[in-house]
Amino acid sequence: MLIPLITITFYFFGWWIYFAFPNGPFIFQGKGLIAAPNAVPWSELMGTHLGGPPADGSLTSADDNAFWARINGVFWAAFLLFAWTAASIVSGSLIERVRSQAFWILAVMIGSVTWIIDAAWGWHWDGWMVKLLGYHDAYASGVIHAIAGGTALGALVHLGPRLGKFRKDGTPRNIPLQNPWLVSIGLFLIYTGFWGFYVACNVPIIDAEAIGASGAVFTATNIYLTPTTLSAITMNFLLSLSGGLLAGYAVSRGDAFWTFSGGLAGVIAASAGNDLYHPLQALFIGAIGTFIAYKMHNWVEKKYKIDDAVGAVAVHGYAGVAGLIISGFVLWGYPSSGFEGYASITPWGQTIGAAIMFLVLGFLPAWIVCGILKKFGILRIPERVELAGLDFRNTLSDANDIKELKSSDIAAAGKK
Repeated sequence: MLIPLITITFYFFGWWIYFAFPNGPFIFQGKGLIAAPNAVPWSELMGTHLGGPPADGSLTSADDNAFWARINGVFWAAFLLFAWTAASIVSGSLIERVRSQAFWILAVMIGSVTWIIDAAWGWHWDGWMVKLLGYHDAYASGVIHAIAGGTALGALVHLGPRLGKFRKDGTPRNIPLQNPWLVSIGLFLIYTGFWGFYVACNVPIIDAEAIGASGAVFTATNIYLTPTTLSAITMNFLLSLSGGLLAGYAVSRGDAFWTFSGGLAGVIAASAGNDLYHPLQALFIGAIGTFIAYKMHNWVEKKYKIDDAVGAVAVHGYAGVAGLIISGFVLWGYPSSGFEGYASITPWGQTIGAAIMFLVLGFLPAWIVCGILKKFGILRIPERVELAGLDFRNTLSDANDIKELKSSDIAAAGKK
């Protein structure tokens, strides 16, 4: 359901936020919203045509209008895919106990509001975080993954653990995978999709002279229009994946789920700077990020009784935050963007950026929204439904059938 809900809302206002909010608003030099005629739903540029002169003087110039008419929908769909991804990351943490309607609200919140705000701030060539903080996050350690992990954590605080997750003494039980083969296939599909995501985060070819380089230099660029190479991102992707897999295997003592999840955590940890890293840097950063994610997951679970069903907060959130902070040290002094006058990459800029992504735009909105949903009793499914199983519930004719379940049936379902 997140696909249609986010698609529709992203069409009406999500795409506009990206172009309208790079100043904060009012954070950078007191500037506010920016006009975005290519992104408002009633604009001709949000329609399917071949462009040409603008329909009225309120739109852009004829040349720009013709350009956006031909490519606007492609960029919109690429960012929509990222919006789906952010919401789907949250879904994994909440499975087996969240009400569908509650998740739909969270999905629209992160998919069409909070993540695209953080993209406008820190994943836009003119974003205030890039200009003032030197924030650099080429392949979205923070702007997709850290915010999704923070959002999931904010929801889990109110949602509570699955029934039976913690023993009477408070120690967590390891609930085994119900189908390890499908989990393995799913994680390998994520690797494949992540590879495509890396490619989609680059402009295939651009004249770097237009953004400050001397002489005509045609090259691939990242989201900030900073030159990179396809060789760099290919090698760094594979080395960070390998570092994460090795670290996941080592730290979990061969657990298959955490080994494969470690590969994903490794890529996420190195993604902030994988346009600039040496492959061996990507290897070690992927391994370090995975180690941090695994240790943080277990510590938070035991200390705060947070039940993250698939480790999404760890793999995406903790690894993403760690990757941002590490990149600040490794890339200290590098240009955050190809444009003159922007702040350089620094440890403090990346750390502040990580806090904004994970806490300010991730954890806090979800904590507030889920607190409201919990107060009105529409966040978590009833205990009897959780014991019977949501899949079993969907086979019943109506809600009254749940009420008629015998206690012996519920007990048997719980044991199963």
